Amino acid sequence: MDLVSIRKSYRRYARHYDSTFGRVFATGRASAQETLAPLSGKRILEVGVGTGISLPDYPDDCEVVGIDVSREMLEVARGRLNGGLPAVSGLCEMDAERLGFADDSFDAVVAMYVATVVPNPDALFSEMWRVCRPGGRLLVVNHFASQQWLLRGFERCLRPLSKAVGFRPDMEYEDFVRVTGQEPCMVAPASLFGYWKQVEFRKPA
Repeated sequence: MDLVSIRKSYRRYARHYDSTFGRVFATGRASAQETLAPLSGKRILEVGVGTGISLPDYPDDCEVVGIDVSREMLEVARGRLNGGLPAVSGLCEMDAERLGFADDSFDAVVAMYVATVVPNPDALFSEMWRVCRPGGRLLVVNHFASQQWLLRGFERCLRPLSKAVGFRPDMEYEDFVRVTGQEPCMVAPASLFGYWKQVEFRKPA
């Protein structure tokens, strides 16, 4: 995976992303919002906000900032703001591995369906950790390699196509946790049959 391939892939997806993936990822988004509900009134960063499909789900009294590496996806997200989303304070074109925010800037940092897209998941998490305030929460919703042998084999067959499809289809959950260097405080299914997982970390106060 590299930024050139990622930008190229999501340039193709931008106008059709919601209709293609919106319902597929809806359960995971709803699961994330349920976890984030106690953060009403807090400052939240959504990494890889994409078309902004999740933005209407945040409580109005939150302050939400969204970033994404794809200019075309952000154009769609900005179109949503025309309908009025008081929780959203900004949308920025930005590399998730090099966040342009000061340390300890957010009460929570969320990355939905991003960990298998970025070139370096360790750099992604490191930046999420850096900008999260002490006592804050980091939430990752993502697909990890299936434990079912047939699906696992299919995912491995897709590996050579990672650049073309714009994501890494066979990232192991254990490998992801290892590169974070942190211990999750919660791991839960984020979809039917647990094909996607919700992984939460807490930054010590």
